[in-house]
Amino acid sequence: MRWNAQDISVETSNALPGLARLATLVRSVQTPGFEGITFHEVLAKSALNKVHNSSMPFGWTINPYRGCSHACVYCFARSSHTYLNLDAGVDFDSQIVVKVNVAEVLAKELAKRSWTREPVALGTNTDPYQRAEGKYQLMPGVIDALAAADTPFSILTKGTLLRRDVPQLVRASERVSVDVAMSIAVFDNDLQQSIEPGTPTTAARLATVRAASEAGLEVAVFMMPILPFLTDTEEHLDRALTQVAAAGATSVTYSALHLRPGIKEWYAAWLARARPDLIPRYRDLYGAESNAPREYRRWLAARMKPLIDKHGLRRVPEDPSVGGVLSNAVPRVSARDDNGEWRRDGYGSRSSPELAPTLF
Repeated sequence: MRWNAQDISVETSNALPGLARLATLVRSVQTPGFEGITFHEVLAKSALNKVHNSSMPFGWTINPYRGCSHACVYCFARSSHTYLNLDAGVDFDSQIVVKVNVAEVLAKELAKRSWTREPVALGTNTDPYQRAEGKYQLMPGVIDALAAADTPFSILTKGTLLRRDVPQLVRASERVSVDVAMSIAVFDNDLQQSIEPGTPTTAARLATVRAASEAGLEVAVFMMPILPFLTDTEEHLDRALTQVAAAGATSVTYSALHLRPGIKEWYAAWLARARPDLIPRYRDLYGAESNAPREYRRWLAARMKPLIDKHGLRRVPEDPSVGGVLSNAVPRVSARDDNGEWRRDGYGSRSSPELAPTLF
């Protein structure tokens, strides 16, 4: 067990309901430095998750953790906690599932003759470099397993713990395609601490981009989500892209806030506390929908595209099958064709100008 050498002062009896029935729960623990958070250590039966998407018939993900102490109010993954008989609000932020054997299970799965070395994405559901990673240290084993099996992979994170593994990622990139993206949505300190209370600061994340870039990795920045009436002004976006370019990022992608059921209510509660004046405008913009209106997204694209060009950044696409950065090891996707299907432009090249499928 990776925490055997750690000082664990409390072992709790409040077993995680949804997993206890599966007999995979090892124990539930609390530890100094993580006040208010309970970690539920489980033995994963599998590490690789196949993503089934009718438009893009590929996509594999790994999620070493479920739930996330970053506590981002807008996080789209919150509803996944309800499958564990936990709520999408406080429980998602404080009841963290840790797959303590994920690296070992992954190595066995990658060793199977049936594995075809398709790209694997990390960070598409919950962050692999959230604070718990500093204790459990699951990612080094995951990275080693993927590289040893000649499997390309991508990482999307808000976590500055990525810096710990930069040398290892550089070594892995000499063998397989490694795509790294840092998620930085808010470039206002007060707003960032309010809406993403458990995340590293924007400055710390930019420093991580710089460290990874200086080590030789190409780093994308995900400005996702852009928050209507909060982070969509030209001044905010221009300031943001100035800092992104200065940090050494080579590309950027973005999308407007998406509010699924469950997340919408949690976001609305935050809005009522922090910016009640915006509630009527959000009600008009989103209504009963999850997506911002097409007109708003077109308006946002018209504002963002010239700014991206101004700062010498490229537009990197998302992988529509997993929601993370699209690996350079798979065919690139630029836009939908007349039939609404994703159009492939050939295999990924770091020099080819690509457009994220969420853009217009």
